[in-house]
Amino acid sequence: MNSFALYRLPHFHHYIKVVQHGGQPLELSSVADLNGRKGFVLAPFSPTPSHPILLLQPDEVEQIEFPIGTHNPYKHLENAENEEDKKRYATIFERFHEQLEHGNFRKIVLARSSEINLQSSLPAEELFIQACQRYPHMMVVLVYTPKSDMWLMATPEILLKGDGLEWHTMALAGTMQLDASQMDFDNPPHPGEAEQIRWSQKNIQEQRYVARYIEDCLRKHGAEFNEEGPYTTRAANLVHLRSNFHFRLPQTKKLGELLDSLHPTPAVCGIPKDICRQFIIDHEAHPRGYYSGFVGPIDTQGETHLYVSLRCMQIQNNQYRLYAGGGLLADSICEQEWKETEAKMDTMKGLLYDNTTE
Repeated sequence: MNSFALYRLPHFHHYIKVVQHGGQPLELSSVADLNGRKGFVLAPFSPTPSHPILLLQPDEVEQIEFPIGTHNPYKHLENAENEEDKKRYATIFERFHEQLEHGNFRKIVLARSSEINLQSSLPAEELFIQACQRYPHMMVVLVYTPKSDMWLMATPEILLKGDGLEWHTMALAGTMQLDASQMDFDNPPHPGEAEQIRWSQKNIQEQRYVARYIEDCLRKHGAEFNEEGPYTTRAANLVHLRSNFHFRLPQTKKLGELLDSLHPTPAVCGIPKDICRQFIIDHEAHPRGYYSGFVGPIDTQGETHLYVSLRCMQIQNNQYRLYAGGGLLADSICEQEWKETEAKMDTMKGLLYDNTTE
């Protein structure tokens, strides 16, 4: 099968299909190697020989309208918890939390995965269309290469987007699950809706860590920026705190170096970055692979739309591995963090649920 990607930008009623018919995607070992590059990028949380940065150089690009139609609204999935998964998570949580209590990290993100095996495989492109219909406010991507296998994601978080002149990134952190009475919450919210969401000090602090980190990165690269926020924004069944950063770059030829500074942000890694990233690699139960990396088209002279790879599902025949994580601070509580990962996994689990139940 040729390497390809389908992606639908937020609020659009069409998607883009890119295919590389000739050869294999370019493999890069460093985010900074994206300097001056053009194509469709799939980057991992941390590049390795088995999970390199992959840059598709498509020779086919097609815009395709998709049926808006109707889609199943979000419903909470009352699935039985996997007690073994929960015990394993609790053990690792304690290991991470101990580092926070000792002051070694200010914040660190703990991720987990869960595998669902179905009796038969579901058409990946149909799952992509259903995700587009179900999550109109999110970037939806289906990407395949022989090196990475198939990944489907519906992500709310911009890492970097721009047109060569004006650029935009965001600090997205803090998570709360909407209850049944809040399912009409929209982006942007209707008057009075945002005020009904009460954020804990833990969530507020977590989001500020991310925002301050992004500010430091932009200053390091000589970017003059404007910040707006934070404000409450919705992603599927969840709401987050978001701040937007708009800026210009002195040198777009060094876009890879800016991305190398930004990625991974504290929203998916921690503070300090390098120490937290290595701790995550050493201690999480399952390698993240392309979860919490970034994905999308990159072009220093044209349009760039790079999103953090969140709400991910890796597809291998009839096996579906879901990924989710949450930011930990010193006052984090294990049960609450577990439930947050369960709620995040529902974004992809709901697509499987719709296709396997009457």
